[in-house]
Amino acid sequence: MTAPHTDVEQVEAANTAFYEALERGDFEEVASLWLTPADLGVDETYHDPADTGVVSCVHPGWPVLTGRGEVLRSYALIMANTDYIQFFLTDVHVSVTGDTALVTCTENILSGGPAPEAGEELGPLVGQLVVATNVFRRTSDGWKLWSHHASPVLTESDEEEDDDTPA
Repeated sequence: MTAPHTDVEQVEAANTAFYEALERGDFEEVASLWLTPADLGVDETYHDPADTGVVSCVHPGWPVLTGRGEVLRSYALIMANTDYIQFFLTDVHVSVTGDTALVTCTENILSGGPAPEAGEELGPLVGQLVVATNVFRRTSDGWKLWSHHASPVLTESDEEEDDDTPA
């Protein structure tokens, strides 16, 4: 495989690296892929990098998380409570303007939690369909995540169930 030569290819590689690190449960790698205050020229002497609101994240069903500390804590919690996760990305679209890039995609997620009764195997696997927007900024160390926003996609069966709900 050759090294990426265009901004779009580099952003695609950064986006892929993010999902692969999540699949491996590699917290250090996930953390390294997010912007730091220093990446944006914020003097960390005067600003706590854990509290500086330079990044944001919305997981499906969660409130908006801002700042590296909150965002990275959320990924640590997700990884600690998910024994298996795999992302199949579809409908990936990358747009680059200057030092900012926007990636939209559909996350086809297969995940499994701990086995009931502390068994040897995974708990039941669950599939989920989520649409995501990932915003990247160019840094001296390559493209890094600035914001991740993911929303669940309602399926036809979800819509049918909602229609049966009394008003």
